[in-house]
Amino acid sequence: MNFLRNTAYVLVLIGALNWGLIGLFGFDLVAAIFGDMTIMSRIIYSLVGVSAIITALTVHHCERIEERECDEYGRCSL
Repeated sequence: MNFLRNTAYVLVLIGALNWGLIGLFGFDLVAAIFGDMTIMSRIIYSLVGVSAIITALTVHHCERIEERECDEYGRCSL
């Protein structure tokens, strides 16, 4: 589960940086690398979107925060 969360987090960061470039400079890095709406760029956009959902669902997952212990499903107890 850690690998999935970490991978999703990295992909969300890539997507955020791409949107930052689009907003600030009008430059789409994914389209520049893989082509405008090619199969590969659509896969990258889709993976970033799925990663955003995974990150949103697991954002409150904790390994150990202060006095909280969490089980393997991310449920925390005091």
